[in-house]
Amino acid sequence: MPPLEDETFPSTPGKFKIERAHTMNRQLYRCFASTSTMFLWALFLIALTASYLSFQGFVDSGSRYLSASWGGIQWEKQVRTSAQIHRQGGMSVLVTGAAGFVGSHVSLALKRRGDGVVGLDNFNDYYDPSLKKARKSLLNTHEVFIVEGDVNDAKLLAKLFDVVAFTHVMHLAAQAGVRYAMENPQSYVHSNIAGLVTLLETCKSANPQPAIVWASSSSVYGLNEKVPFSESDRTDQPASLYAATKKAGEEITHTYNHIYGLSITGLRFFTVYGPWGRPDMAYFSFTRNILQGKPITVYRGKNHADLARDFTYIDDIVKGCLGSLDTAGQSTGSGGKKRGPAPYRIFNLGNTSPVTVPTLVSILERHLKVKAKRNIVDMPGNGDVPFTHANISSARREFGYKPTTDLQTGLKKFVKWYLSYYGYNHGKSVN
Repeated sequence: MPPLEDETFPSTPGKFKIERAHTMNRQLYRCFASTSTMFLWALFLIALTASYLSFQGFVDSGSRYLSASWGGIQWEKQVRTSAQIHRQGGMSVLVTGAAGFVGSHVSLALKRRGDGVVGLDNFNDYYDPSLKKARKSLLNTHEVFIVEGDVNDAKLLAKLFDVVAFTHVMHLAAQAGVRYAMENPQSYVHSNIAGLVTLLETCKSANPQPAIVWASSSSVYGLNEKVPFSESDRTDQPASLYAATKKAGEEITHTYNHIYGLSITGLRFFTVYGPWGRPDMAYFSFTRNILQGKPITVYRGKNHADLARDFTYIDDIVKGCLGSLDTAGQSTGSGGKKRGPAPYRIFNLGNTSPVTVPTLVSILERHLKVKAKRNIVDMPGNGDVPFTHANISSARREFGYKPTTDLQTGLKKFVKWYLSYYGYNHGKSVN
């Protein structure tokens, strides 16, 4: 028997070739087996990594869901409860900008007459958010639920329409103010154009489609010199970016009406004032500065002419908003497809009695019993216009719009609210 070490090599050359071939096959097999094992391990690692990423994505989405300000069973219950209609022939209305000046008043008026109301507001800091939070608290006491979210959030809007089949949308969310557009122009495009389109996209796809009433502005009349301003007047000369975004909104809503059959009503508000108003408005800031003993800036126009505005009390504006909703007419589309022509309307909502700014100041002085320190300066080129004056014959004819509050009476009510809200006693703060 050959030694053990001789077993490795054959005793003849032919046998060596055969054995060498077998040996090479065994080596190739081991190599292939090793490669296959590595391949399987690689697949395993890839699968493990994918599983981890998938799980991480699930955890992240779950965290976002838990931390979101909307969604969930309790949230949906609040939305449905707030949207319930409590009068025969009533409507269910989504009010955007519900924590705003006009939005809060309209929401309250709708709820009081038995309509369903769900609010939407992003509570931005264009002016003191605490005032918006206070309006929200007021609405909460009347069982109006306000969702905190942005009108640009398409998923949120889709969810709201999934939970409630709104019959109407009152779109009041917007970036307001003429002068602020020079500081932050992007905010106007974001809210007044992109936000409007996002809302219209949701409404066009809703089934049934809601009727839409939205806030345009008297600012669209721009440099128009024909008075009073009528809906048929030219509006292609805006004097500010704010006005341009509102004019763009009118063109955009017309497009959605024409293509998708959405019922659209645009309201051109004329200088709205009253309790719970916006702090950036002249009458509001004048009141604050007069009480604090600070000077107020009163602008004047060309040739030292006094500026004039068609000041419109909030209760009259609310009447116009509700009248527009009541007469809006149905949208005619379904699932994003137009079935027939739908109403497209634009109305002025004003007081029809312009008052000069110096007269406004004099009325505030009488109600506050404090003399204003006036600083008279020429109007800068910041987008303001010298006067506004509304022709309201169309709104009167269509839904009986008739303003009843003059500036003297309206400012008296505003001052009473202001002194109470900010804790003043005979013009002196008690805070």
